[in-house]
Amino acid sequence: MKTTLAPKAGFCFGVKRALDLAMHTAKEEEKKIYTLGPLIHSPQVVEDLSRKGLKVVQDIEDIPEGVIIVRSHGVGPEVFVRAGEKGLKVIDATCPFVKKAQELAKKLNEQGYQVIVVGDKEHPEVTGILGWTGNQGIVVETPEQAESMPAMDKIGIISQTTQPEENFNKIVSVLKEKAADTITYNTICHATRDRQDAAVELARSVDVMIVVGGKNSANTQKLARLCADTGTPTYHIETAGEINRKWLSGMELVGITAGASTPDWIIEEVRSYMEDVTSQENEKMQLEEALSVKELRKGDIVRGVVVQVGDDEVLVDVGGKSEGVIPMRECSCCDIRSPKEMFNVGDTVEVAVIRVQDDEGKILLSKRKADAEKAWDELAQAVTDKNVVQGVVMEVVKGGLLLDVGVQAFMPASLVERGYVEDLSKYVGERLQARVIEVKKESRKVILSRKAVLEEEYSKKRAALWEEIEEGQVRKGTVRRMTNFGAFVDLGGIDGLLHVSEMAWYRVGHPSEILKENDEIEVFVLGVDKENEKVSLSLKKIIPNPWDNIEQKYSTGQVVTGKVVRLVPFGAFVELEPGVDALVHISQLSQKRIGTPGEVVSVGEQVTAKVIDVDSEKHKISLSIKELAEKEPEAHQPEAQQDEVTETVLQEDVPAPTIGEGLDPETHKKLMEKVEETAEEEPAQVNPNEEKPAE
Repeated sequence: MKTTLAPKAGFCFGVKRALDLAMHTAKEEEKKIYTLGPLIHSPQVVEDLSRKGLKVVQDIEDIPEGVIIVRSHGVGPEVFVRAGEKGLKVIDATCPFVKKAQELAKKLNEQGYQVIVVGDKEHPEVTGILGWTGNQGIVVETPEQAESMPAMDKIGIISQTTQPEENFNKIVSVLKEKAADTITYNTICHATRDRQDAAVELARSVDVMIVVGGKNSANTQKLARLCADTGTPTYHIETAGEINRKWLSGMELVGITAGASTPDWIIEEVRSYMEDVTSQENEKMQLEEALSVKELRKGDIVRGVVVQVGDDEVLVDVGGKSEGVIPMRECSCCDIRSPKEMFNVGDTVEVAVIRVQDDEGKILLSKRKADAEKAWDELAQAVTDKNVVQGVVMEVVKGGLLLDVGVQAFMPASLVERGYVEDLSKYVGERLQARVIEVKKESRKVILSRKAVLEEEYSKKRAALWEEIEEGQVRKGTVRRMTNFGAFVDLGGIDGLLHVSEMAWYRVGHPSEILKENDEIEVFVLGVDKENEKVSLSLKKIIPNPWDNIEQKYSTGQVVTGKVVRLVPFGAFVELEPGVDALVHISQLSQKRIGTPGEVVSVGEQVTAKVIDVDSEKHKISLSIKELAEKEPEAHQPEAQQDEVTETVLQEDVPAPTIGEGLDPETHKKLMEKVEETAEEEPAQVNPNEEKPAE
């Protein structure tokens, strides 16, 4: 007997958080501590907490003073109000997923929606959620109840966090026909959904299922019901002491899962018990096999142990008078070069008896026929139940892959991955999971799709990511696609837009200047719009701003070198470093009077200039080239004429290109302030054919 523990079994995040808060409170508080109802649905854990001083009460009025711990199921707002009136200290251990459902219920109610909670009417979590609607919400447990409801103007639907997804979706489908204005929030905890899916998948592959958890736990009851619905015998227990050995008699595969309130030590106790039973059963089986010789008949499906693997045959001990032989042609449904590709000495295999005794007195066996006999029924059932099957890729053929799933199955190239695969040979020898999309036994045809499995995993991953992604996070992603306006980054199921303006502190003309497709990068989450499924990202938020502490790098009077990156009518912009551009006003380009900056400098030219002003707050640096040039005698300009010129310049939107020579420092400063107001970057020219971000 083999025992397998389902993934995600045991404490969920919300329960563990509540328990940690309770343990910390018991350690730190000197006052009496109470929990409003059992903290979690595990009598063993509640008893342990009681020994540590945590008393369970059913009503807040039963608490005279001290500390109240709100359990993970949450409560209505009236409990918090009453606790304040009684002067009680409140430790809120409400599960974050439940808290989210409460907030949404309150919001929908305030917006005039009839709130409908999909869940169990008597469950404390649902009772608490209803409290946040002013007890105006309605609870629906089944699609039939939803069908009987009258039409309404506005419906807002949320879910108990532990609801099975299938039931929620069916009810939502019915309710959407009841109102023109319907808002749906899937508030099912993704950890609960994953736990249920893992338990069901395991139940379908074992002979018996053991579900461990409190008998009064709705979460565990649902697990047991879902496992039983697969047709596998299922037993709900709280401790290993409740296991009846008759449940395990003759069973080869036993699956174990546990509810969200089940502590690890109880799960381990059940596993240890199973291992003891397995050890005893193995000893008994070995003794029985040693004392008996099987009578074999043609067509029997028997189990044996590989004792020798040759180049063209395999010897198997099936408990007969002699060892059986599997010829190479009977090893697999697919062509193989040698049995050594499939078998190792000591392997346990199921084989079909083709002939009890051949000309040489050997028992002739076939693994191919045994696999096929079992596989056809399983494949047909997999289509009905939408189960996942596994198979080994045997070879690449025209249009796809051939897999051994007990029989030969074909997987079209278009159904191997979510996207196009150029080289299929890398899958040969790999074990792949797939959905069975077509089975025809009479024509020995089986069609598989791995893409369907990957799409489901992608959807779950995407849903989980939408639950956890928030503004302000730094996340890893992969650059998938670039456009003129930015790059789309895959965050692991969600594509976020990294706009070109958020790629660097300097001006980026096209994303390809700093990124390429399939780059792995870290990005800052600027904004999250869950309703429209949009995420905006930034690179420059997680890299240093070159203007920080700029005055420590550049100071008045310092001589610097940079590259001319842009010419405008009033001067030239010089890049001192990526992200830091300084302005050389036209009046500071030359000792001579000039009409345009292009008469003195050109884009791309390296120039040396003197820093004449640094404004860290406005991110502006002013340079002068002429102050480094050899001074030439200047014609004296009468003061009255100077004032007239200055006044004219300051009245214009853009300074006249010839103004500036011979101005006194105060006038020059006023002139520069006016120029800086108009020195914003010129708007980019828009190409009407350029791809634009989706609205």
